[in-house]
Amino acid sequence: QIHLQESGGGLVQPGGSLELSCVASGRTSSAFGMGWFRQSPGKEREFVAAIRWSGLTTYYAPAVKGRFIISRDNGRNTAFLQMNGLKPEDAAVYYCAAKEGGATTNGEDYEYWGQGTQVIVSS
Repeated sequence: QIHLQESGGGLVQPGGSLELSCVASGRTSSAFGMGWFRQSPGKEREFVAAIRWSGLTTYYAPAVKGRFIISRDNGRNTAFLQMNGLKPEDAAVYYCAAKEGGATTNGEDYEYWGQGTQVIVSS
């Protein structure tokens, strides 16, 4: 079992930046991939970014590629999502997810989920 706790959400103006963090606890001794997903009201959950255990392979949704950066610090069991150039359409609840083995872009592959952290983009 892996427990995930996100933090770092909040209110930011369009064009601003925000960094989300996700701390994993529990059975973290084995390699696991991590991903970020988001969901806004009336919309389905969508993939944002994912990273493999090594940190060398990352995946991004087209909508965020070039603006968001996913990274991880395995020594601290923490994944990060640096969000730059935020747009109103980026506003959502952001969820951290983990899965044993490699990372994927499909939310259904992830076994563990955090509670989510809200990001509001507004002037």
